[in-house]
Amino acid sequence: MGDNIEVGVYTLSDALAKSDELELDLVEISPKADPPVCKIIDYKKFLYEQKKREKVMKAKASKVVIKEIRFGPQTDDHDYNFKKKHAEKFLKEGAKLKAYVFFKGRSIVYKDQGEILLLRLAQELEDIGKVEQMPKLEGKRMTMFLAPKVKVKAKK
Repeated sequence: MGDNIEVGVYTLSDALAKSDELELDLVEISPKADPPVCKIIDYKKFLYEQKKREKVMKAKASKVVIKEIRFGPQTDDHDYNFKKKHAEKFLKEGAKLKAYVFFKGRSIVYKDQGEILLLRLAQELEDIGKVEQMPKLEGKRMTMFLAPKVKVKAKK
């Protein structure tokens, strides 16, 4: 429909007349140019196609998944290893990991043990994940974030 429009420099009145003749819209593309650049298009169709492109882009966007693993300050080795295996699985699936130590009651006096536990986890998972946030005490929780390491694809 818009294939037979001549490209050229038109006055505003000529461009408006041409768009009325073709029953299309005159759209200003670049207002800061001298003279301003306009295009004769079907504006409703343009908006429809723009929404369609945005929808496709949104569908392609990756959604960040955050998985949580909870420890106690006195977590023993068996429980630690069990939870570490889950952490490995989450990181390999591409999810971010939020590992935290929850201090109940007076166990807050063992905050150094909680930090050691989280740093040990970070060290043991360093080949598949990198620390985004070092252990940080917030109220009764000491939290640490791990992100999966992105595997670099070899170029051919």
